[in-house]
Amino acid sequence: MQILVMGGTRFVGKPLVEQLLAAGHGLTLFTRGRNPVPAGVEHLVGDRSAPEDLAPLAGRRFAVIVDSSGRTLADSRAVLERTGAPEHRFVYVSSAGVYADSELWPLDEDSPTDPASRHAGKAETETWLRQQGIPFTSFRPTYIVGPGNYNPVERWFFDRILHGRPVPLPGDGSTITQLGHVRDLATAMARCIEVEASANRIYNCTGTKGVTFRGLVEAAARACGQDPAAVEVRSFDPGGLDKKARKAFPLRLAHFLTDTTRVRRELAWEPAFDLDAILRDSYVHDYALRAPVTPDFSTDDALLAAGA
Repeated sequence: MQILVMGGTRFVGKPLVEQLLAAGHGLTLFTRGRNPVPAGVEHLVGDRSAPEDLAPLAGRRFAVIVDSSGRTLADSRAVLERTGAPEHRFVYVSSAGVYADSELWPLDEDSPTDPASRHAGKAETETWLRQQGIPFTSFRPTYIVGPGNYNPVERWFFDRILHGRPVPLPGDGSTITQLGHVRDLATAMARCIEVEASANRIYNCTGTKGVTFRGLVEAAARACGQDPAAVEVRSFDPGGLDKKARKAFPLRLAHFLTDTTRVRRELAWEPAFDLDAILRDSYVHDYALRAPVTPDFSTDDALLAAGA
């Protein structure tokens, strides 16, 4: 199939492009040109937010369009206004961040969404695709980590553990979160193209189990070869912080756990990485290869000064 990938040279896009090429698909990548593309891949360079940069897409037809970088309905609609609907499927990277707060866990794909979420544009895109009758498959990951992650998730924990710093955790550290590996997400995205039952479906796609913040600290310590018992964990009071904020602390301050039954059943997909393997892979193939730096821990001091 001829596939257009909006993005494709960073994080999720890299393993996805590898898998699509291995499956024999013809690829066109639209990127800002900051990273190289594999040999034999058509590369269109531009900023998707600039209408003139999308001009080379006008009149082009693709069997599949993968949008791994769109954040709003306008982002995706601008592409489809130029290419028309894909012949086979529109594959979209959404987010579990679209869900509203809940007292019921885990969240499934029918759980209410939050129109005030910073990811609301992704839910709007899903709704619009369905209304327009454009066959699509959308993936709602929680926290996707692994080599190439530009969000400070696992890196935040590695920094503190390896610099001998106390790791600030909200409350007693029993809040549950959920991580998935970037390559597992890419595998599910590539597979959905081959599965007719995945048309017009939304999938939670992440690791199959949740983990408490304390459990995450322990797993991160093991990943970088440290004794979990030697890592100091210190509690802070999250009461004055937005529970969805990710500034001083890299994860939501409330439970964030989704049900992956649908994607596992309909795509015959199982993640290849469990939590320890996720973090170990990220440490060995990314964090440990970075140039040494001294992180800024000033936000930690502010958190811990507030007490518990």
